[in-house]
Amino acid sequence: MTKRVKKVRIFSALEVANICGVVNQTAINWIKNNHLKAFTTPGGQYRIYSEDLIEFLNDRGMRIPEELTSVVSELNKKKKVIIIDDDKDLNEMMKLIFSRKLEEFDVLQAFDGFEAGKLLISEKPDAVILDIDLPGVNGHLLCTKIKEDKDLNNPIVISISGLNDSFEEEKILSEGADAFFTKPLDFDNLITALRDLLKARTL
Repeated sequence: MTKRVKKVRIFSALEVANICGVVNQTAINWIKNNHLKAFTTPGGQYRIYSEDLIEFLNDRGMRIPEELTSVVSELNKKKKVIIIDDDKDLNEMMKLIFSRKLEEFDVLQAFDGFEAGKLLISEKPDAVILDIDLPGVNGHLLCTKIKEDKDLNNPIVISISGLNDSFEEEKILSEGADAFFTKPLDFDNLITALRDLLKARTL
């Protein structure tokens, strides 16, 4: 099973001091006396992981500021990916594989364009796996709408198709899709692409 990627927030000694309402030297003393876990940067500056700071505050019965709890809550919040494909067997297989290998994601499913539209609006996913050949809806049009709807915050769109057609690939990419895969899917490559695309947005 793939290890869950844990996102962290790192604080400087000065930020810790400000959060705890003490002077910078007090925070440094906590670190030097091994009361507060920290590491040093190549420049010799102290840095503290949010989890270690929370543990330090809890151990001493100190109040955890709302600012810190909200930051950690946001960092630990799972990302969302919606699989949009009318092939129920493939959709279920993708959900199973994604749930096992992408533990940092909530995996949602839609089997038609109408269901997809409702989920996109209510869930605002970080990523969408979009079958181009959906019945009753044009996958190209849906991709364009996803990318143009500012309320959706521009999710990653990975398009998939049973047609190994270079024109189809060029067309969907020109409409805003971030990647294109043909069926049968290489799930490992698909997952790698998804992670790489999301990572690139955080750099």
